[in-house]
Amino acid sequence: MTSETHNRWLSRMSVATPFVAMLTLVSGALVTSKNAGMAFRDWPTSDGVNMLAYPWLADFARNWDKFLEHGHRLAGIVIGIWAIVLVVWAFRAESRRWVKLSALAVLLMVIMQGLLGGFRVMLDERGLAMVHGAFAAVVVSWMVCLATFLSRGWREADAEADRRPLRDPSEPSEFTWAFASAGLCVFVLAAQYLLGGLIRHHGLGLFEHLGLGIVALVVVIINTIVAQLSGSSWIRRSGWILQSFALSQVLLGLATWVLKFGLASTGYVAVADSVAQVFARTSHMLVGVATFAAAVMHLVRVWRTMSASSRSTQSLPAQNVATRWTTVGGAV
Repeated sequence: MTSETHNRWLSRMSVATPFVAMLTLVSGALVTSKNAGMAFRDWPTSDGVNMLAYPWLADFARNWDKFLEHGHRLAGIVIGIWAIVLVVWAFRAESRRWVKLSALAVLLMVIMQGLLGGFRVMLDERGLAMVHGAFAAVVVSWMVCLATFLSRGWREADAEADRRPLRDPSEPSEFTWAFASAGLCVFVLAAQYLLGGLIRHHGLGLFEHLGLGIVALVVVIINTIVAQLSGSSWIRRSGWILQSFALSQVLLGLATWVLKFGLASTGYVAVADSVAQVFARTSHMLVGVATFAAAVMHLVRVWRTMSASSRSTQSLPAQNVATRWTTVGGAV
């Protein structure tokens, strides 16, 4: 499709969607950091009161755990309403059926995430809390995918592929390596995020998380290099975005380690559940979600660019392909 059919405001709303979801993520991460997941024993009510009628602000001074947990529930309502509006708008303004269904999938995933949180409370099951946290990364990543589907870059990928010099059709394109490295990033970061959840919810896998973190950083750096060699500015940008999040995540991980275990060489002694410690742990979790979502976005961009490039080659008569290869690609 051409850029003339690009719906700027729907695209902007889709871009804003994961940021709105961050309200739920921030409050949920704080709930986990403060171990306040069972501040209420009931759901969807809060202490038997309708969720919207519960005197939430009064808990700010009297019960911090309940304040955090109910704030998390209210944030869930906000992203739920936002997702409903997004779906209605997409079905009215978007012509591509599969994109409409992708928007609907966002709403269904938000609903599923809410149910997971509710069952975690009703069953008082920490295992479900870990699933709830892991699925949050999946939901945000799909929101980012939808924003990518609705972006101008997605619609202009075919036209950009037509302008790109052709390589020898018998040789693997530069996008093949970009796709492989992007896929490896998603796999490694998913495993790393799951290990982080295991630490947060069960206190297990700390050293495995540290070791895999080093591997993940190396993989992301290699991916950035491959992305820069791809010849696509769209892929280069997402490669740098992923690199930036990954480096930030490493620094936050180091800060979290120091604030949790102290630093003997400097005489610093960690204080359990201090404001700094809770802030670092929460930030580390949030940037972990953002890093995984950035990896998924990068993979989707590479796949789109690679597919457009492949279709551009296949759409030309064999003689034209050979001519363009001889005059452009073969001359390089």
